[in-house]
Amino acid sequence: MKKPKRATAAKAKKGRKTSGSRTKTAPKRAAAPRRAPTARAAKKTSKDTGKDTGKATIRGLRTKLTQALRRVVELEAAADTDFLLDIPNRRGFERELLRATAYMNRYRASGALIVLDVDRLKPINDSFGHGAGDEVLKAIAATLTRQIRASDVVGRLGGDEFALLLWNLSETDAKAKALIFEQAIDELSFVFRGQHVTAGASAGVALLGAQSDAVRALEEADAAMYVRKAQRRHEPRIRLVNS
Repeated sequence: MKKPKRATAAKAKKGRKTSGSRTKTAPKRAAAPRRAPTARAAKKTSKDTGKDTGKATIRGLRTKLTQALRRVVELEAAADTDFLLDIPNRRGFERELLRATAYMNRYRASGALIVLDVDRLKPINDSFGHGAGDEVLKAIAATLTRQIRASDVVGRLGGDEFALLLWNLSETDAKAKALIFEQAIDELSFVFRGQHVTAGASAGVALLGAQSDAVRALEEADAAMYVRKAQRRHEPRIRLVNS
């Protein structure tokens, strides 16, 4: 009865060895190959890439457009500004005058236009050069700017001629203001090459109101300025004395 037991134990031992050997020698499973992207997935990826490229292009175009518009504004401002004095030139001042007269015509507002001519700028340029004349013009522009309100406009019509657009002034106030401008410029003094130099100015006034025309107002103020200049001819020309 003991012999069968031994046989059974040996058989079980043999079975364990066989099972172990099978486990050790079993081949490894190969990794499943990656599937190639389907045509639909590839098309979707291409579409997303195209969208990103299109958005980047649009952003770039918007940036360029913004820069171009900013440049246009800068060029327009430069076209309306006197490069030496940093105030409106004739083009810029006439534009402001047109706006003002249109407003006055519509809302029955009033104001005054003053055209002012520097009396002795040419002798200064001839005696000391245009650099000296530029210095005189800068001082005059600064003086006029200090004498006006924020709503008023001072511009250079060209050469030695200035213009001022003043709001809400009666005829008496406008003429008094013109005299103040003349006096302020008469009192300016400069020293060039050791010599003391003074300039001067003559101002003409035209009133602005509900029926005013910009072109006509400029003509009237200019004509009044020449009348005033004739009245001032008795004053000495450029005065040159040792400083």
